[in-house]
Amino acid sequence: MSLISTIPAVRDTSVEARFGKPTEGWRLSLYAVIFESETRAGRIFDLSLIAVILFSVMVVVLDSVQSIHARWGPMFSVFEWIFTAVFTLEYVARLACLRHPLRYARSFYGVIDLLALLPTYLAILMPGLSVLIDVRILRLLRVFRIFKMSRYAAEYRALATALAASRRKIMVFVGFVGMVVLVLGTLMYVVEGPQHGFTSIPVAIYWAISTMTTVGFGDLVPKTGLGRAIASVMMLLGWGVLAVPTGIVSAEMVRFGREGLPETSPRQCDGCGADAHASDAQFCRHCGHSLG
Repeated sequence: MSLISTIPAVRDTSVEARFGKPTEGWRLSLYAVIFESETRAGRIFDLSLIAVILFSVMVVVLDSVQSIHARWGPMFSVFEWIFTAVFTLEYVARLACLRHPLRYARSFYGVIDLLALLPTYLAILMPGLSVLIDVRILRLLRVFRIFKMSRYAAEYRALATALAASRRKIMVFVGFVGMVVLVLGTLMYVVEGPQHGFTSIPVAIYWAISTMTTVGFGDLVPKTGLGRAIASVMMLLGWGVLAVPTGIVSAEMVRFGREGLPETSPRQCDGCGADAHASDAQFCRHCGHSLG
């Protein structure tokens, strides 16, 4: 199976509604390549940008290793400017082909696109900024480029939709967990006391959180029998804490999978090369050419 076939061809209609799709000319052609992955050019654009994003993040990670930076630092700097130039052209192209570019610039993906290129320019154009903030922090902001990948696969959007649909249930559950942690943490403070390391209620709540999440650092350990009984109850509750949110989000993802994307066919249009048409389509929805 090829890499292209693993990425679903999806047309993001929310972009058309929020930012405005051009109706004709070079802007429409550019829009089809950048925002729609149904054509061969659009799919190649998406895959190429994914490769650049992954490579740029890998360079940031390797550049943080002192021994590698000492040897390959100059080459990494050249790569960084190449990445910045690519992301700058992509950002300008996205703004240019939309009817409402300022809306896109203020959106989540617009901010991520800006963060992908802004640190390099700030570190060079504002050298005095190092007095207020270490330039390394600006360089580390480049890891936000990894979020740019979320627009290129339907699975990311499915997960985001499932999380959004589950947010009320998850908030109620987190509120319940918070009450349990507060009550049992306060109880442990009363039972164990400062002599066993539970010097305050916030410290006891910290212990309760680490215990309920099954982390168990071991820096605080109950010494009394009643304290150990409370700890055992919290350890058992921790299993449910991990399982319930997973079940909530999984149920929403299953529902989205059933109701979300329509069934598509791999048939390709001989006229414009677009694929992923509806299974019962007789004509291409882009150029109107017969699908045979």
